This record gives sequence, C-alpha cells and structure tokens, in this order.
Amino acid sequence: MDVRDLAAAQAGLLTRRQLREAGVSSDAVRHRIRTGRWSARSPTVISLSTGELIRPQREWLAVLHGGSTAAVAGLSATARHGLRGWDREQIEIVHHASCTVGALPGVLVTRTRRDLRSLCTRRWSLPTLRVEPAALLWASTAPSERSAQGLLAACVQQRLTTPERLAGELDRLSPLRRARLFRRLVCELAEGAQSLSEVEIGRLCDRFGFARPRRQTRRRDAAGRLRYTDCEWDLPDGRVLVLEVDGAFHMSAEQWEDDIQRQRALTTPTRIVLRATAREIRDYPDQLAHDLSANGVPRTGRACHDEP
Repeated sequence: MDVRDLAAAQAGLLTRRQLREAGVSSDAVRHRIRTGRWSARSPTVISLSTGELIRPQREWLAVLHGGSTAAVAGLSATARHGLRGWDREQIEIVHHASCTVGALPGVLVTRTRRDLRSLCTRRWSLPTLRVEPAALLWASTAPSERSAQGLLAACVQQRLTTPERLAGELDRLSPLRRARLFRRLVCELAEGAQSLSEVEIGRLCDRFGFARPRRQTRRRDAAGRLRYTDCEWDLPDGRVLVLEVDGAFHMSAEQWEDDIQRQRALTTPTRIVLRATAREIRDYPDQLAHDLSANGVPRTGRACHDEP
C-alpha cells in the first residue's frame, strides 16, 4: 500500500517498519523529521505531520507503539463504542503478554494471555476490543466493586450491550476476577434495573426484607406526558409509592428544579413520590429502609442482614 494511503487509514501515523516496507529509507525518515515535515511520536511511530495529536491519532499512536497484538481497551474502548460519562484522558491498550512494550506518556498498557483477535470488533480499522470484553476486563481490575458494577450497568443502560451478551462474554472470558459478582449483577439488569442505583435498591430490599419494586413503570403525569418511574410498590391501603433515585447528574440546579416539577406532576391522591440520592442508598441504607417502612412498603418476612 502507498505510504499516503496507509497513513490515511491510520490517522496519519505509521511505524518505522511500515515505512521501510513501503520503500522509505531510514535516512529519508530522518531527513523529513529534521526538516519539520514529519514528527517522531515514539521510538517506533512516526506521524506525517507536526503539531498536537487529536484523540483518534493518540489512540493510533498507542496501538502502533504497542505492537502487532495491541488493541484499544478498557474505558478508551467503551468510549469508542459510544459510552457517555466514563471518559478518561488516558489511552488504555492491551497487548499479548509475550510482547514487550516501552512506556509512553498518557498511555496505560495492560497485558493478557487471551486471544485478542477473538475479542476485537471489526467495526473499525483501529484494533479495538468489543464493548463486552472491554467492559468486563476493565471491571475485573477496577479499583472498587462499585465502579466495576457501575460501568457494566452503564453499558446496558446506554444500550451498548445487553445482559444476555454480557453473560455470554462472561462464559467466554472464564476464569475472570469478580465473575460471581458480575453474574449476579447481570441477572439483576436482566430483571429490568436500568442503573447501579436501581440494582442497589433491589439488594437493599433483600437485605431488609422488603418486597422488590417494579422498575421503569410507564406513567402519565398531570400534564399527560409519559414518564418512567425508577421504583414502585403497591401499598396495603391501595396507594402506590414511587421512589425516584437521583444520581450526580441530578445535582445541577437546573436538573434539581426539573426533578421537583416531575415529582409534583407525578404525585396524586393515590400515588406518593419519594426521592433518594444514589449516595444515600450506598452510605445510609438503614435510614432509607426506615423511611420505606414508615411509608408502608410491604415486607416479605425474609430479611437478609448480611452484606453481599
């Protein structure tokens, strides 16, 4: 392939080996770098332009520097698949454990003995893990179990994958750290939970012996607009209790005001609307359980006070 065509396919970057194979001598490469036409981005990667690299170029640089088995991985891969809210400036790649890769600023490199070819998508020319292995492998080494579960829930919530596809990938990646936790999460997502907070509400109900709520129920508000409520319980007196869970997104002044209006529009003589923050569910479950009980949420009589 012509140098310019190959460069166009790789966001303007090539390895020194690719240049040699295309007939460009080492002397010619040094001359173009010295005269400011090209730029050495790593000991092995050259760009056919100068100036700051944009995100796609940085990803190509990381992969080309990582060698023939390297692929975009982790949160960098999920971002390429369209995941919102988990962006990181650092580029993450994975390569086979048999390869040796030097450090590169702004790039996090992990190693694996898995067959990376079977884990990559064919959507792009840039080697990139499919969303399921990218999310699961990242989650298996995430700093906290909450972050790990949050990423998987976000991938499902944003419709980048499904609980069924995650379950299938878990089987293919076995053995995998935290696999038991992930299988439980996948089951809860398959039952209709749309976020980690909704999953944690279900676990809170099991812990304190409450009936599990209905999730994402379609409701018409006072203005006739279609709404989806986070959690609902039928109370013994015939009323319905709605619990809306506010994440960090809901903390902005504009969103806070919208949530107040939404709560008012959903409230009727037979429908109570309560709100809780995701942090309350995580850090103050006892207080939330007390409030749910005080408002009549039915119990199953099967409380489990041990944390999962």
